[in-house]
Amino acid sequence: MHDTHWPHGAALIVDDEPGMRNFLEKALAPRFGQVHAAGSAEDGQVLVSAHRYDLVILDITLPGKSGLVWLRELREQGYAGEVVLITAFADLDVAIEALRAGASDFILKPFRLAQILNAVQQGMERSRLTRENYLLRRSLQSLQSQQPAELPLVGHSLAMRRLGDALGRVAQVNSPVLLLGESGTGKELAAQTIHDRSARAAGPFVHMHCSGLPPELLESELFGHAPGAFPGAAQARDGLFHYAQGGTLFLDEVAELPLSVQASLLRVLEERQVRPMGSQQKSPVDVRIVAASARDLSQEVAAGRFRKDLYYRLQVVEIALPPLREHKHDLGLLFAHFVQLLAPQLGAPPLALSDEDLAYLRQYDWPGNVRELRNFVERSLILGKLNVTALYQAPEPVERTEPARGITTQPPATTDLQTLEKQHILSVLASVDGDKGRAAALLGISRRTLERRVAEWAAA
Repeated sequence: MHDTHWPHGAALIVDDEPGMRNFLEKALAPRFGQVHAAGSAEDGQVLVSAHRYDLVILDITLPGKSGLVWLRELREQGYAGEVVLITAFADLDVAIEALRAGASDFILKPFRLAQILNAVQQGMERSRLTRENYLLRRSLQSLQSQQPAELPLVGHSLAMRRLGDALGRVAQVNSPVLLLGESGTGKELAAQTIHDRSARAAGPFVHMHCSGLPPELLESELFGHAPGAFPGAAQARDGLFHYAQGGTLFLDEVAELPLSVQASLLRVLEERQVRPMGSQQKSPVDVRIVAASARDLSQEVAAGRFRKDLYYRLQVVEIALPPLREHKHDLGLLFAHFVQLLAPQLGAPPLALSDEDLAYLRQYDWPGNVRELRNFVERSLILGKLNVTALYQAPEPVERTEPARGITTQPPATTDLQTLEKQHILSVLASVDGDKGRAAALLGISRRTLERRVAEWAAA
């Protein structure tokens, strides 16, 4: 069943006949969040310069500039929305010219209400599919470049029960949420859980990683841009606030945003309107913000790297995600969850933990948290054997190849786990000639976590 109401949509009617404008305004007003009207292409251009429209209903015969000429200009300016052309004087040549100019549909006057509403509905459905296709392509690229979050939250420990309760409570309101936690603790999963339990669950969940892009590209990604907004911006582009309309925008590692982009984000949160780079257009946004950071934002504020006013805007509700070392009793459930998830994907037989192996895993600090555990399970499934001592640089590691049949292992002779962890990490660093980026990837932890560990050892 296709939508017949678009509360976040905006429509523009351009017709020189007051009676037709009034008729169309009355027809569209109950169905769109915003409906504007103009009597000429020139007046319509003024409105398009100030607002973003999903749909334009445009008469061909207008005083001054014709509808066809203005349509070509709109397309050259980068307008990508739906345009329904209407006219009382047309033949086949005009219809062909209209479609070549970029019209989505073409309707002859006089028309019935059902005709124009059908054209509007088809146009808005195409617009919806375009947004969905963009988000799906973006999600696919994300899945290819990093590990996806797996649902649901796994764990029965007190820490995980408290986390689940907190996520459930904040899901029921629209206030911004700030998720704080070390790398690998599952901040994206927590954000997805908030979205899925909220009244916005039917809307899009859009993930934006805030690091690794220069400021102008970050602004373009978030807010969109007009043609010529910066070198290489040949065409107009919608930002992620547009694609997240009616849903949730997850700003991952928000502490990485440059100060200039922080100022633009603050303005959107305060005005509830977004303006693309290089444009005077403003469009209302209905987006719930969930932000996440592995850094303490209060310290970033004190250091002058994060705006205090933006911090208070995002920190309406703050939730700390526990590191795995604080809920090690969930290790067995998490291990089984990842085996169940990954074994079919890899085409590998499942592995199981003995009580001794599980007890040994619980002694490890898991600096990479749940992500490191997932990597460990995946490596074990690929190799077809479980090697818990590989987490440390221990002598004569003991391997298990058939854990389901109860074959047990013996712990290594060395039991100073902090020393073993240090030896393991330093040996990995040595194997890649001190390249901390590669070492962190091999260990399944973030570079920042690795650097913190090395700094702690240097200060000891």
